[in-house]
Amino acid sequence: MRERTGLHRVVHTMGTVFSFTVRAEPTPRLCRALDEAEALLHHVDAVFSPFRADSAVSRVRRGDAVPEEWEPELREVLGLCADAHRRTDGWFSSWHSGVFDPSGLVKGWAVERAALVLREAGAEHLCLNGGGDVQLHGGPWRVGIAHPLLPGACAAVVESTEGPLGVATSGPAERGCHIVDPHTGAPAAPALASLTVTGPSLAEADMLATAAYCRGAEARDWLSGLPGVTAFAVTPDGETWATRGPARAGRPRPMPSAPAG
Repeated sequence: MRERTGLHRVVHTMGTVFSFTVRAEPTPRLCRALDEAEALLHHVDAVFSPFRADSAVSRVRRGDAVPEEWEPELREVLGLCADAHRRTDGWFSSWHSGVFDPSGLVKGWAVERAALVLREAGAEHLCLNGGGDVQLHGGPWRVGIAHPLLPGACAAVVESTEGPLGVATSGPAERGCHIVDPHTGAPAAPALASLTVTGPSLAEADMLATAAYCRGAEARDWLSGLPGVTAFAVTPDGETWATRGPARAGRPRPMPSAPAG
């Protein structure tokens, strides 16, 4: 039987790099869907970039009107952010220091939408990586979690045989101290070097990783009480910990080279 060649694409948008890997024959339908998924990511950047003066985010900040065709997406994201704020007791917020910025949710939301485009075109086994946060369908897949203190090393590996599975990591290792404590408006206290959350939805995992990172020392207990997710963390002194979530949620397996917690 002829080996499947698959489809691969790299997209630069939203200030980061997205990669698509689809294990399937490159049919015309799937190739068109890949083009649509790429266009969707660029569209989300145009609507939700906090750095573009004409985006919906910048317009909301200025109190300007948003184009009518963008309103449904903006309402959806605002609703998701409001729900996340409620569920995390304010540790996730799309507003901080009086500035609107839903970036902590939008990237995962966009990746999930792009994955749906490919799924509807028949892709059963796919991996979408958005700046290190990953949405998986099908399998098997193995995702390495970068060690925040040992450049080039993996702290843990997440294995997925079926999906869907989202894997999201928060911390200052890649972009410096960019996560803001919504209660103070100041950078989050560096209680963790990195925090990875896994679960069926990347948007959910991304949001929870951001909120839990802001919680710092309280993150482990809080995440342990949430159904359907698992978490893995590296502390600033190189120790690690993990929650006891369900195996189907992609429980991370620490690498032998990573200091054990």
